[in-house]
Amino acid sequence: MTTTKPKKGHLLIAEPSIIGDLSFNRSVILLADYNEEGSIGFILNKPLEYTLNDLIPETEANFKVHNGGPVEQDNLYFIHKVPHLIPDSIEISHGVFWGGDFEIVLQLLKEKKLKDSDIRFFLGYSGWEPKQLDNELESNAWIVSENIYKNELIEKCCGTFWREKMLELGGDYSLWSNAPENPSYN
Repeated sequence: MTTTKPKKGHLLIAEPSIIGDLSFNRSVILLADYNEEGSIGFILNKPLEYTLNDLIPETEANFKVHNGGPVEQDNLYFIHKVPHLIPDSIEISHGVFWGGDFEIVLQLLKEKKLKDSDIRFFLGYSGWEPKQLDNELESNAWIVSENIYKNELIEKCCGTFWREKMLELGGDYSLWSNAPENPSYN
């Protein structure tokens, strides 16, 4: 049962019951927008085998690229905490920003003025039509959590983030933290 109403800047933590969903199994998503027109977010804990340099060789930047979600996986998105360097950014919340002038980002990368703790790149995003996320919340597919990490979230998240969130939730959730991703491996 959801007790926290989702809003822009909150985290969605996949319930352990989302098994077999290749996109969202064991995902932690940052909600970049949540309103009556729908919702958008980025999966924080699913790094891909690519670096930015693999996708844009002229960047010469070995920043990890993450799977942001199943929508528009041929497009590159980014969140960051340096709006003073990247104009036209939109604040999600607590000093975490979405997008901005990509040409400036490329220039900052070329000049080595960005660290991987400043910015995170995603292929694709997670999207929900109006009321779709609300329906998923009612069916207990997600746990809504405040972003207690503020803008340190960008460097905090890693492949073990879902497990860490399960341990933080405690109770029965802590049991799931050590369960195999695929129950048939048990």
